[in-house]
Amino acid sequence: MKEGIKLKVCGMKYHDNIGEVARLQPDYMGFIFYEPSPRYVGKNFILPENFPSGVKKVGVFVDQTEADILQKVQRYGLMHIQLHGRESPTLCASLKSNNLKVIKVFSIGNSFDFQLLQPYISVVDYFLFDTKGLQPGGNGTAFDWKIVFGYQYDVPFFLSGGLNPENISGLEALTFKNLYGLDINSGVEINPGLKDKDKISAMMIHLQATNN
Repeated sequence: MKEGIKLKVCGMKYHDNIGEVARLQPDYMGFIFYEPSPRYVGKNFILPENFPSGVKKVGVFVDQTEADILQKVQRYGLMHIQLHGRESPTLCASLKSNNLKVIKVFSIGNSFDFQLLQPYISVVDYFLFDTKGLQPGGNGTAFDWKIVFGYQYDVPFFLSGGLNPENISGLEALTFKNLYGLDINSGVEINPGLKDKDKISAMMIHLQATNN
C-alpha cells in the first residue's frame, strides 16, 4: 500500500500476531509503550525476527519523558513517535531534531477548536484525530467525522476512532483536506492487542479499491 490513503495498525502486542499482521504489509504498525494501556507491549517486548523493512514502526507514548522515548527509539529502531497525551510543542520539536517523525494526537468530541493545533504546526509531521473517551485511544467508538471538515491546515493527518470494515465505507463520501491515513485498532480486534488479520485484510482491500 504505497499510494493513496495509508493504513496504520495500532496497538499490536502479541509476538505471533505481530508477525501475521506484518506479513499483510500495512504501511505502519504501532506499539504502545504506555503501561496503563491494555495494549501495552510489556517490559520484555521483542519484535519478531525478519520484521518487514517496508512497514514503518511507530512507538506510542502518553506523557512520558523524552529520555524514556529515546531509549525505546534506540532499542526498537523506531522512526515514528506518536504522542497521545498533553505533550508540549517543545517536546515535539526536540524529538524532530533527533530525526524522528512525530505524530501528535488530538481527541475530538462533539466539537473541536482546530486553532488548538496552531502551536504544533511547525513541530510535527502528522496529526492524528481520535475519539475523545475515557482512555487515550482504543475506545472503540467513532466521532462525527464531518467535524474534520473544519481542519484547514497543511499538516497531513491520520483519522482514527473505531474504524472497521463496516464503517469505513462511510468515508468514501468524505473528502478531507490532507487526509493521509487511517489508524485502526480496537475496531479490528479479537481481544485488546490481538488483531483479526481477516478484518485487516478486508480494510486493505477496501482501501486499495478506494485508492484506485
